[in-house]
Amino acid sequence: MSTEQRVRDLVAPLFGDDGPELVDVEHVQGVVRITVDRDGGVSADELGQLTRRISHTLDDADPVPGRYTLEVSSPGLERPLRTQAHFARAVGDKVNVKTRPNVEGDRRVVGALTAADDDGITIQPEDGSTGDARHLRYEEIERARTVFDWGPAPKPGTPGAPKPPEKKART
Repeated sequence: MSTEQRVRDLVAPLFGDDGPELVDVEHVQGVVRITVDRDGGVSADELGQLTRRISHTLDDADPVPGRYTLEVSSPGLERPLRTQAHFARAVGDKVNVKTRPNVEGDRRVVGALTAADDDGITIQPEDGSTGDARHLRYEEIERARTVFDWGPAPKPGTPGAPKPPEKKART
């Protein structure tokens, strides 16, 4: 059993029906990263409380070999997509998917995630150059995340717009 699965099995009971849900567990280069979420987001107080509970649970069971850093956070605006459940939750959202090498077609696909089932996902690319919707099996996906559109940049001269660089006087 992987370290991620051991950690997931230990911390899953800490999440109830009325609180945040466990979204993901990662163990990479000495960092155990636990991602939690709920509709409307997770407050800093909730993250602090969960971090203490998770830390005590992991200290008691010691499922991670060697030293590690524990990170408990919400997924943020642009969320990584790793499991079928992650993709199913993101149906209707804009996603950025990078395929594994040797998968037919463009390696990067950006567009609307229109479906996610047990076998894979379907993306409607936002650029018309690649044509119809593209179906990818989960094993063909190297990396994927949701994309947050920040909107257009403010026009120069409006509040919040970056100021142009000052010109230096010639001497």
